[in-house]
Amino acid sequence: MSSNLLDKRETRIRRMFGAIAPSYDLLNHLLSMNVDHYWRWRTTRLVAPAGGAPILDLCTGTGDLALAYDRAAKRRLPIVGADFCHEMLVRALSKTRKRHAAVRIRFVEADAQRLPFADDAFQITCVAFGLRNVTDPDRGIREMVRVTQPGGRVAILEFSKPRHWFFGRMYQFYFRHILPNVGQMISRSKDNAYHYLPASVLEFPDGEALAERLRGHGLRGVRWQPLTFGIATLYVGTKP
Repeated sequence: MSSNLLDKRETRIRRMFGAIAPSYDLLNHLLSMNVDHYWRWRTTRLVAPAGGAPILDLCTGTGDLALAYDRAAKRRLPIVGADFCHEMLVRALSKTRKRHAAVRIRFVEADAQRLPFADDAFQITCVAFGLRNVTDPDRGIREMVRVTQPGGRVAILEFSKPRHWFFGRMYQFYFRHILPNVGQMISRSKDNAYHYLPASVLEFPDGEALAERLRGHGLRGVRWQPLTFGIATLYVGTKP
């Protein structure tokens, strides 16, 4: 596996996602066969909002999880979406305006490793399919914990590796060969974004390994829930 393909320096990741922003939503829904909508909906149910404190969606991309939480909160809570890719945020803002949600959801251009928010600010700090793209994921987790209120929850929705002997093999073939080629054909990514995707998932910890890292950052009651045969997994922990 090429080290250049897994280069996660901030400048490379920002450039890569900026370049694929125009086709990002189309490919997300196409390549997941729209199951990504279910994963975000399930996240908002398993980590449901409560009270009036705001929610932070980190690595928000085009804002899908922020919008899902807006619906889950019945459009009553302030939500912040943070991302360091300007081109993604332009599309996120456009989507929230079309859904008349811009009064509740605001977007901040910020690096997940250096968040411009006060300590203990959010009831839920979440990230969907973004933690593995952070140059130093532990710094990202540390920042997520820092900005979460005591008693609040940190939620990480991330791709994982299905273990089922038959489905796992079928999915791995799709994930390693079909998905990258279709993604590259449509996105024309010069940074090989859709070859980076499976490579980054395969090298990133999942299951109990990632849960243990969350415990190492002081989160309590850490649990993880595989979704759709383990294609994705939701990790949840509570800040003491």
